[in-house]
Amino acid sequence: MDARWQKAPWAEIPALEIAEFSGPRPAHLPHVQAKLAYDATALYVIFHVEDRYVRAVAENYQDAVFEDSCVEFFFTPGEDVSQGYFNLEVNCGGTALFHHQKGRRVADVPVSAADFAKVQIAHTLPKLVEPEIEEPVDWVIEYRLPFATLTGYTQIDLPSSGTVWRANLYKCAENNSHPHWLCWAPIETPEPDFHRPEFFGRLVFE
Repeated sequence: MDARWQKAPWAEIPALEIAEFSGPRPAHLPHVQAKLAYDATALYVIFHVEDRYVRAVAENYQDAVFEDSCVEFFFTPGEDVSQGYFNLEVNCGGTALFHHQKGRRVADVPVSAADFAKVQIAHTLPKLVEPEIEEPVDWVIEYRLPFATLTGYTQIDLPSSGTVWRANLYKCAENNSHPHWLCWAPIETPEPDFHRPEFFGRLVFE
């Protein structure tokens, strides 16, 4: 893990555009892309963000990283969102929050520190970014998420050609000077709300 967006195999994988917004149109719209890949043991995710007004003050696992400049991956490891979903949220400094939800904000189970220790995360910015960076800045988050991290919380459909997971990918900055809530799959709600699995898109593995 080294958070290099242009390296192989990422350079050959098409990017997902996180360009929709949840709630009213924000004043600041960063350009955000994500790519996903997998092998027999893990899922790999990388985000590239062309941003401004960047801040990161959460520094411990399970802190409120969503208040910082943050990228998020919410996913059901299968096609049936009624089985619940994971939310893995990582701020620009590489600090994470990781939970499993049995339903929309129902039976929220934090992923244990022991399980999270299996996840590898790389980031291009320092762990703490304060004061806020107002000028344009690019940053990257990359991580390896072993499937073994997930199996203690729910049944998963291991990816193979044709496997479908339901998911959404997000970029937010709740407590920055220019707050915003961006998403890959549109969320049809009047106010920002990422915990809406009924709006998850389809990830079809090849």
